Amino acid sequence: MQVNVLEAKTDFSKLLRLLETKRESTITIAKNGKPVAILTPYPEQPVSKRIGIAKGKFHDPEDFDAYDDEIVTMLMEGDL
Repeated sequence: MQVNVLEAKTDFSKLLRLLETKRESTITIAKNGKPVAILTPYPEQPVSKRIGIAKGKFHDPEDFDAYDDEIVTMLMEGDL
């Protein structure tokens, strides 16, 4: 499909919808009948599974919360 610049400006949302719905794979934008640009859909990126991605790769140390009381004391009673 080829459209001129004025039509592209006027019907930009319609052109995007044509690409989104895959009714058009590319749209050529022309100026005075000469092609100057190609409008194409952005390639779909596969969605990676993010939840649990680090499962088994991180192990918290046994004394992970050993300093909790000390930190609370510093925050609650310390000079700021």
